[in-house]
Amino acid sequence: MIEEVKPFTAKQEKFGRFFIKNIGSWQVHVYEWTNGRLWNTFLGSQVAIFSIKGRKTGKVRKIPLLYLQDGENVVVVASQGGMSTYPIWYKNMVANPEVECQIGGDKQLYSVRRAMTDEEVRLWPQLDAMYSGYAEYRARIDGRREVPVMILEPIKLNT
Repeated sequence: MIEEVKPFTAKQEKFGRFFIKNIGSWQVHVYEWTNGRLWNTFLGSQVAIFSIKGRKTGKVRKIPLLYLQDGENVVVVASQGGMSTYPIWYKNMVANPEVECQIGGDKQLYSVRRAMTDEEVRLWPQLDAMYSGYAEYRARIDGRREVPVMILEPIKLNT
């Protein structure tokens, strides 16, 4: 069980966002350059690269995220390391729910939706087993915001 954790201070969150943005940018470049052979994990969990259209700029941004494979679906969590605000990528996914996901050298288009309550109940144990930090993140955020679980369903293209 998680011991008592306290919310991050504003200064800690500012550093966390800087760290996530800069390390994430490097990870995207290395991952894409090597077709996912390098920098394909973070703290032992699998990473994929997600291309998401910005809700304000319309520009496509690429971000590395931990993911869980659930059949043909991909599952991601908008935890932002336990920070008090939602990640920008989450807001962009909600506004533009068609994203590209690169796992290794394979790219696929997905339609994104928020998991229903019963799906979250089923997925959280798998997500926690995949990455133990999620339990701490939820404890750190508790009462400040939700931690959305997003399900990406493959878009079947007619060929």
